[in-house]
This record gives sequence, C-alpha cells and structure tokens, in this order.
Amino acid sequence: MIRNVFCMFVMLMGAGALLACRPAAREFKVQGPEGGIALKVTLPDGFDTATGHCPMVILMHGIFSSKDYIPMPQLAKGLAKAGIASVRFDFNGHGKSEGRMQDMTIEKELADAQAIWNYVCSLPYVNGIGLLGHSQGGVVASMTAGRLAAAGGAVPDGMVLIAPGAVIKEACQGGKFFNARFDPKNPPEYIRCWGTMKLGREYLLSTQQLDIYYAGPVLLLHGDNDRIVPMWCSEKYLQTYGDKASLQVVKGENHTITRHRKVVIAHTVEFFKKVFNL
Repeated sequence: MIRNVFCMFVMLMGAGALLACRPAAREFKVQGPEGGIALKVTLPDGFDTATGHCPMVILMHGIFSSKDYIPMPQLAKGLAKAGIASVRFDFNGHGKSEGRMQDMTIEKELADAQAIWNYVCSLPYVNGIGLLGHSQGGVVASMTAGRLAAAGGAVPDGMVLIAPGAVIKEACQGGKFFNARFDPKNPPEYIRCWGTMKLGREYLLSTQQLDIYYAGPVLLLHGDNDRIVPMWCSEKYLQTYGDKASLQVVKGENHTITRHRKVVIAHTVEFFKKVFNL
C-alpha cells in the first residue's frame, strides 16, 4: 500500500522533471548555499507593484517535489484571488534550482528559506509576510519561523503547515526512509528511495538531530487519509504550540492534496485573510 501511494506521489509531483538537466547559463534573483534558487511570484490580478501594497506568503514544497507541482500553484492562485501575493521556490537540488538532490539537507533548505525571506523583506510593496509549508517544507517553515523569532528581528505574521513531515527525524533515527533501509549510526554515502531519488549521508545523519518544534501562531492542515506523514506529526505540533495553533483534519484527503484540494485552499485563504486583516 505504501509503495503504491508513494509511486502515485512521485507521478503526481513529476519526479522525472526533478532529474532534468538544468540550463547551462541562467540568472537567479536569489542565491542559496548550493547556488541559484528558482522562484515564481504570483500577484493579485491588476496589482501594481509600483503603487500598491499587499501581503505575501512564502510557499515551501516537500521533499522530491517542486514549486510547480501540486499543491503549490493552486495555493498561489487561491491566495491571489483573495488579494494575497505569494512566492514559491524550488529548494536546492529540486526543480529548476541549482545543486544536487544528494547534497540536500534540512540545514541547507533552511538557508534557502532564509534567503527567500530576505528577498521578500526587500520588496517595497510587501506589507506583511506569512509562511506555508507542505510535508518536509512544513518542517522547514516552522524551523525558519523559530529561528527568525530567536534572532529578535521580523517574524512571520502567521504560518500554515500542511501535513508537516516531522516524521523524517524518526525515520532517519530508525534507519528506514520510505523503502530504503540503512544503518542510522553509519549510513552509506547515499540511499535510493524508490530506485531514483538519492538522499546523502549528511541528510541521513543531520536529520536525526533536528530541533523541529518551535512555537508560533499556526494553522495545521492534515488529511485523515495521509499514508506518508502520520497524523501524530500535526498533533505534536498542536501540543507544542498550544493555544497559538489550531488543527483542521480534512476528511478523505491524502498526502499529495489531490482529493479535496479546494477545502485545503479555502482553509489556507481564510487563515491568512484573518492574519492580514483583509
């Protein structure tokens, strides 16, 4: 069952595109530790960046995914209809960003997220910032919020975590990531997930030590038919955040957000409209 679900996940996320050759020469607006970060800004219809102001949400995709795969483009469109801009981007080694998947770690993804945060803060038309993360992107979003708060500077106005993949820590500690098994104390140079996706030794070791849970205002969304990230991940976030968080269980939804996407988008838009007082 898990194998079939993940095969569907890879197919829907366009895993083949992740292995496509990067252009030989390309300009990037934002640089991360592994090179250029590909991004796409979506603005509300008719919005003039020279004269107007609006809030923006930073969208973070999950492992083996991309800014251009479900549910990121659909979320961007839904937010834009509500007058909220967004920027979605590919983490290093994913999609059209530079770097190798095998070299990806959570720490490097945190650096990518920080670089995008700095970019959004530099945009003169942005008057509020939110974070949204799906799966592993949810882990990165929550840790980014925590680090920003610890630094004592600007922090997100609100955050949505969709099926946040905190289970990656336990998976690496237990020596089993999807269908790949390894010695957690001495992992190999890399493992292959489902025969195609490589995760490197540094990822497998460093993920075991993550300090994942940070407090902050957050909406948690989780499908009760998720076969990849268990519900206890969102429940643990809820316990950690206390009255600063709320959990919406989406009945019948899976991990890839393909069955009840409109419900997920509606909850997301409603949350950010309240956060930004729209």
